[in-house]
Amino acid sequence: MSYADQMLETYPRDFNVDKDALVRCIEACYDCAQACTACADDCLSEENAAQLVKCIRLNLDCADICMTTGRVANRQTEYDANVTRAVIQACVQACRSCGDECEQHGDNGMEHCRVCAEACRRCEQACEGLLAAMK
Repeated sequence: MSYADQMLETYPRDFNVDKDALVRCIEACYDCAQACTACADDCLSEENAAQLVKCIRLNLDCADICMTTGRVANRQTEYDANVTRAVIQACVQACRSCGDECEQHGDNGMEHCRVCAEACRRCEQACEGLLAAMK
């Protein structure tokens, strides 16, 4: 059981959304933030780092957005569904853009980009699952 799951288990009120979808989203956001941060660093270590500027930028943007989304989604007390929904939608888009870019490099042998694209796709799906549960 993850810490997100354990902490939500201790929440003293009822949830406004499906707890399992919430846990999946929080965990995927934090995992994706880590993968994107590491991928940006790995890209900087590549010999052709100057050609990876867009990838690095998307990695860093996605990492920041995922971290923020995980934190916002984690807060359940008196949350504003409109704000939470907007943040999650932004995360879906950031993960889609970053995943698309990393897939291109992953297909060309950059293993760190392949792993990052995988994390982005997982996060994108988990966020879409939470959005569906919020409706």
